[in-house]
Amino acid sequence: MRDKVNRPEKSFAFLKAGTALAVAAALAVAPLSASPAFAFEIFGMKFFEDEEDTVSVIDPVNYTLTLNPGTDDDDLKEAIENTALLKQDEGKPVSGDLGLVIKARDDRDRILAALYEQARYGGVVKVTVDGQDLDQLPPNPEFPNRGAIPVTITVEPGPVFTFGEIAFSGDAEGRNPADYGLVAGARADSTIILKAGEKMVVDLKAEGRPLAKLTERNATADHKTQTVDVVIAAEGGPVAPVGDVGVTGTKTVDAGFVQRYSRINAGQPYSPEALNKAAERLRTLGVFSSVTIREADKLAPDGSLPMTIEVSEGKHRYFGVGAQVSNTDGLGLQGYWGHRNLFGQAESLRIEGSVSRIGESALGDMDYSTAILFSKPGAFGPASTFNASLKASIVDPDAYKAFTTTAAAGVSVELSDQDTVSAGGEVMWSDVEDAFGKNKYLTAAIPIEYVRDTRDDKLNPTEGYRAMINAKPTYEIKRGTFFSSFEGAITGYQALGEEKRFVLAGKVAAGTIIGGNELSDIPATRRFFLGGGGTVRGYGYQEISPRNGKGKILGGRSYVAATAEARIGVTETIGIVPFIDVGTVSTDEVPDFKDIRAGAGIGLRYATPFGPLRLDVAVPLKKYDGGTSFGVYAGIGQSF
Repeated sequence: MRDKVNRPEKSFAFLKAGTALAVAAALAVAPLSASPAFAFEIFGMKFFEDEEDTVSVIDPVNYTLTLNPGTDDDDLKEAIENTALLKQDEGKPVSGDLGLVIKARDDRDRILAALYEQARYGGVVKVTVDGQDLDQLPPNPEFPNRGAIPVTITVEPGPVFTFGEIAFSGDAEGRNPADYGLVAGARADSTIILKAGEKMVVDLKAEGRPLAKLTERNATADHKTQTVDVVIAAEGGPVAPVGDVGVTGTKTVDAGFVQRYSRINAGQPYSPEALNKAAERLRTLGVFSSVTIREADKLAPDGSLPMTIEVSEGKHRYFGVGAQVSNTDGLGLQGYWGHRNLFGQAESLRIEGSVSRIGESALGDMDYSTAILFSKPGAFGPASTFNASLKASIVDPDAYKAFTTTAAAGVSVELSDQDTVSAGGEVMWSDVEDAFGKNKYLTAAIPIEYVRDTRDDKLNPTEGYRAMINAKPTYEIKRGTFFSSFEGAITGYQALGEEKRFVLAGKVAAGTIIGGNELSDIPATRRFFLGGGGTVRGYGYQEISPRNGKGKILGGRSYVAATAEARIGVTETIGIVPFIDVGTVSTDEVPDFKDIRAGAGIGLRYATPFGPLRLDVAVPLKKYDGGTSFGVYAGIGQSF
C-alpha cells in the first residue's frame, strides 16, 4: 500500500434558605495498594510532591530559541508555535548536545507536517544550532559554547494549495469524493486527505466487509499550478459474518457472561459500530479496567471472521466518603461501600449512608439516610437489568418532616441503543409531619418509565436530546385512596460552530398528580416542589410551592419548569454559562400559572477527563419574603 505525497520539484517526508452557600467534595477510595503515593494533581497544580517525583535530566544543555514563523496569519502562526516542542519546552534543558539536535530535527519535521495540514506544500523550514545548519552537523555534535546554545528556526510557509484532480479506484470507484471532503478547488489540507482514506475503510467495513483496506493513498503536489492531485484506491474484501467469539483475561468474572452481555454472536452480520457499542457496553459494567475486541486478520474456513474479547479486570471492591458544608444547613457527611462483581456476573451491591445539618440542628433534627442497592445486568437476557433497593431516611426540609422506608424492585430493558423502558414495584411507609399535621401513609406503587437518549456525551452533551416520560400508579392502603403521578421532561442541546465552543441547552419539564380526595391524601414526599440546584436556581430547596393562609409550604399536584443555558467555552478548559430558570407549582391537577418564579445567574465550568466541574451562582428574580437571597451550587457534570 502506498500512502505518500509527491512533490515533483522538491523532495521531503510526509511527515449552590436565607443566604446559602454550599460547597461539596467527594473522595472515592479504591483498595489501597502497597506502594504509597504522596503527590496529587488538580487543575494542573501538584501538591505534596516528593523530590523523587521530578525526573532529572542527564547532561543538561540549555538553549535559547528564535522562531520566525514567516507569516502574519495568526492561525498559521499558532499552528507552527504549538507544533514546535522547542517552543513548548522553552526554559527546560535537554539531555546533551545530541539531544538538542534530535529535538531540532523532530521540530523541523513536525513544522513541515503542520504546514501540510494548512495546505502549504511548498513550505521550507530552516534550522540552525549554534549558528550551524542542521544538515551540516556531524553525527555526534559537540558545541563549545557552554552557555545557552542558540537555536534558530526560520519558516517559509509558501502558498496555499487547492485540490486538483481526484480519482477513486478499486472498490472505492464510483463513490462521490465530496462525501469524503475532497472537492476540486477547495483548500487541500493534508488532514482532509488522511481522513478521506480512513473514512473509505470505515464505509467499506460498514458494508460487512471486515478485511477492507486501502491499497493506495497518493497525493501529488504540483508547484506550478499550486494544486494537489489525489488518488485513493481500496480493496473491500468479502462480506463476512461474525465467527467464533472468544473471551480472554477474565479471572473472577464469568467468561460466558461477558460474551452474552456483549451481544456479539456468531453468525450475525459484521458491523464495526456494533463492535464499538459492545466494547462500551462492557466498560459500563464497571468490572473491567480495559476492554478490547480484536478481529482475526483472516477469515475462518467457513468464511466467518473470528474475534476475541480481551478484558482486564479492575478492582471490584470500593468505598468512598464525601462532605458538604452550608452556612444555613451545617455540615453533611456521606459514605458508601460497594462490590462490582458479587456473584461473578457483574452483579453490584452498594451500601450507603449519610447525615446532614450537623451543627445547624439538634441531634434529633438532623437528616439521615441509608440504602442498600443491588443490580444484576443481563438478568433476563443481555439487554435487561434487574434492580432492587431498600432505603430509609429521616428528612426535615422546610416543607415537612418525614421518616420513610422504601422497598423497590424492577427491571429495565434496552429497546435499542437510544431507548430504554423500565417497570417495577415499590412499597413505601412514611410518617409525615407537615402543614396538614401528623399523618402516616402506606403506599404501593408501580413505577413505569420510558427514556430516549440521543446525547453525544452524558456529562457534557453538545448535541442531541434526552426525553423522559413516566407514570407511577399508587394505592394508599391506610386511606384506601388511589392516585397516580405523571411526569415528562425533555432536554436538548445544539452546538454552534465546528469547534463546538458555544452550546445552546434547554430543558422543559412538567408533572401532575391525578386522584386522591384531598391534597393531604398524598404523602408530602410525593407532592411537587421546585427550587434548588436541580430545578430553579436562586431559590432554596423546595422553596417554590403553594402556601396556606399561614404561609406554610404545602407542595402541589402539578408543576412546569424550564431552563435555558448558553454554554460558552472561553478556553479549552474554562467556560462560562449564563442561565435562567423558570417554574411554577399549583395545587390543581393542571398548573394555573398564578405564581411564576424565575432565577437567573452565571456559572463557571472547568473541564476534566471525568466531566466538567460546575460552579453556579444565581439570584431569585421574584424573592419570597424572608426567602433565599441567592444560591451557589457546585457539582460534577453539567446542570442537565
